[in-house]
Amino acid sequence: MKITTVLFDLDGTLLPMDFPTFLKAYFGGLTSYLAPHGYDPKAVSDAIWAGMHLMLRNDGSLINEEMFWRGFEASYGSRGEEALFEAFYRERFDDVSAVCGHTPRAKEVVDYLKSKGMRVALATNPAFPDIATEKRIRWAGLEPEDFELYTTFTNSHFCKPTLGYYREVIEKMGVSPEECLMIGNDVDDDMPAEELGMKVFLLDECLINNHGKDLSRYRRGDYDALFEYLREIFE
Repeated sequence: MKITTVLFDLDGTLLPMDFPTFLKAYFGGLTSYLAPHGYDPKAVSDAIWAGMHLMLRNDGSLINEEMFWRGFEASYGSRGEEALFEAFYRERFDDVSAVCGHTPRAKEVVDYLKSKGMRVALATNPAFPDIATEKRIRWAGLEPEDFELYTTFTNSHFCKPTLGYYREVIEKMGVSPEECLMIGNDVDDDMPAEELGMKVFLLDECLINNHGKDLSRYRRGDYDALFEYLREIFE
């Protein structure tokens, strides 16, 4: 079946980064911002992790946002002040971009695909609110409007690597898996899309392969290799 829709991961794919370094900067910035408002840094960090872990295990019964706050509240003892978290993302989250890289190839590949008439979506793990995702899109040199859909914790009921996440994305897009290509850098999170029948490409410039899986089955490489692969498909 002809490819009509291309799904991109964000962190480590369109937005170059070392993910542990990013998480350290993110947690450090957020807990420092919250501390003057009475949030104990260690306790709030543990609560954020608890919320994230609950989202990762979401069975689709609740939206990810609600799963996050349930996990946060169970750990911290009270629900966080959402307006205060929102203020952090608005005022200080951009500071975290200093630990991320940038490549002009990200915009180049999205523009190329759109010039070929492809529908383009951002299939980033929906563990962040809209504002945090939109800011990371801009760090990558793109705009939220460049994507027909981008997943956040306010519009998703699953997280990667569950197949429910990918099913929800393609249902929102109204496409079959066979007409989709998923491009990502994380073997465990991004390559499972293949199990639904999607084509996959492993962009290995910021490769994550935490379990040392055999990569020989995947078409993979850097941005040059990705463009070569896309030209095979679309030209």
